[in-house]
Amino acid sequence: MDQLSFYSAEANGPELADLAGVLCGRGRIVSFGRTAARLSVTVGEPWRARALVTEFGRRGVQADVSRAEEGLLVRTAFRIDLIRLANAWQCEELPEGFRLTGSALRLWALADGLPAENHYLFAVDEEMPARHEKLAEACTQLGVPARLVGPRHGGPAIRVTGRKRLAALEELLGAPPPAAAAVWPRTAPVKDEVRPEAGSAA
Repeated sequence: MDQLSFYSAEANGPELADLAGVLCGRGRIVSFGRTAARLSVTVGEPWRARALVTEFGRRGVQADVSRAEEGLLVRTAFRIDLIRLANAWQCEELPEGFRLTGSALRLWALADGLPAENHYLFAVDEEMPARHEKLAEACTQLGVPARLVGPRHGGPAIRVTGRKRLAALEELLGAPPPAAAAVWPRTAPVKDEVRPEAGSAA
């Protein structure tokens, strides 16, 4: 998996552009005129809020956490260095030429990732349906084939299925924060089906 290692979150230093991973999910970015922008995302668990504040800080961006009706709101101040990100993500489509990275995928997982049986789900923004299929394609281009699933399968979300794909995803994301270990993608052991021999009692 040398190629995957090259793109993994741990193989490259933190960059401001990684914050786009939050916008792949249910994050929001708003601009103040053409001079500054604010990034925010609402999460359900305190560990997600803490992990995101840490990851934002690694990129030189301070974020605060406050209580909101839907959960915990992680939000930056209006910042000049976020205006470029806001301009790129202002339309309902994915930014032209957008390519997912392991670091951005890690932020997406911290904000909106969840395991489900032998799958891993990345929640997407229900209000931005034009992005959904493109996000699945972006995961595939990164080396983790994925597909869009609807509410019947825990969505709308981008779903990664299968041991090999989950192993690739695990490597791309890097080690989880301690509190996130239980909800990080992992490869469950395969359970061999035991069939009764012919003529034996079922």
